[in-house]
Amino acid sequence: MLRCLCISRPLALLATTLLACLAWPALAGERAVVYSADDPTIEWGPCPGFFPETCRIGVLNGDPAQPDADIFFKLPSDTAVPAHTHTSAERMVLVSGRLEVDYEGQDPVVLTPGTYAWGPPELPHSARCLEGDECVLFIAFVEPVDAFPAGD
Repeated sequence: MLRCLCISRPLALLATTLLACLAWPALAGERAVVYSADDPTIEWGPCPGFFPETCRIGVLNGDPAQPDADIFFKLPSDTAVPAHTHTSAERMVLVSGRLEVDYEGQDPVVLTPGTYAWGPPELPHSARCLEGDECVLFIAFVEPVDAFPAGD
């Protein structure tokens, strides 16, 4: 039996208005973007000075000096990042490798590709890309991108 969801005219108008608002960036001329970790168009730059020299950051979307920037964070295999903090919360998904993350006051966890993690602002943490493949971590920052040595 075919069922139909019937909604009132005011509710339909409200739904249409909400959908139009959600689509506003696309209507305003913004283009969707798609990147893979090995995309040759990504411009890889250095990490903060207290991170290993081999660490790289690729900006995917937004301006790192402004809120809501998305980046790829890349570490070679068997490389550690010292304890540090961020002003921003971080929303993360590991793209490649195996990354051990150690948040202060919590047991270390090993992220594998496809694993989501959320890190609160100002909570000290360290990380290590385990032996094997290089680690590429997608990070969405709420506030501007920054990093400070833990304890500073």
